[in-house]
Amino acid sequence: MDRRYNCGMASTMRELAPAERPRERLLAQGANALKTSELLAILLRTGTTERPVLELAEFLLAQFGSLEALSRAPIGELMKIKGMGEAKAIELKAAFALAARLARSEAESRAVENADDIARLLGEEMRLLDFESVRVVSLNTKHMVLAVDEISRGTLNESLFHPREAFRGAVSRGAHAVILVHNHPSGITKPSDADLRVTRSMKEAGALLQIELLDHVILGAPRAGVEKNYFSFKNEGLL
Repeated sequence: MDRRYNCGMASTMRELAPAERPRERLLAQGANALKTSELLAILLRTGTTERPVLELAEFLLAQFGSLEALSRAPIGELMKIKGMGEAKAIELKAAFALAARLARSEAESRAVENADDIARLLGEEMRLLDFESVRVVSLNTKHMVLAVDEISRGTLNESLFHPREAFRGAVSRGAHAVILVHNHPSGITKPSDADLRVTRSMKEAGALLQIELLDHVILGAPRAGVEKNYFSFKNEGLL
């Protein structure tokens, strides 16, 4: 652990020396100057007598393995850690959700042209999920986002998936094109046979409705050393 965090029984921010307090450092140097654990400590505010607030923040990151894994942790799991009550767990989940919505808001202001754009649009939000979510992104003629509709939860299974349901929102909004998106919480983005069959069904239904299926993107959870953890059917020549 960083020596400057070895501050004895400093369980709250106020007990830290002024130069070591993350809030003061953020004011003086900006948020980018702070470590991830320091930013977490600002949200947590207090620790325990056995585990000061900065140590608690570092413990959370170590316990879950990464910030991404921490962001997906259920509230109940967070509350099992000493020093993390319901209020703190809820505040952390809210902070992660706001960050995801900000990323989506920024991405919606630009045209969606490829899988990279989809990752920017929905990657931050969908990486927080510990279940599979299937969504349809409806686009206008300029490929600006009209809406993002969740059409199913759970494994993408063609026996439970009907293209007419998937296109319902797109039809009602007069969409020019759509992109099918779902996530694999495991982080492995390789498509299943069901994924392939559903993609073919969507493409055929889109042709009948004159709404083009531009891509089917499978988003995986971020992994160390993997820059773009997604699978694009278009990029792989499967559309």
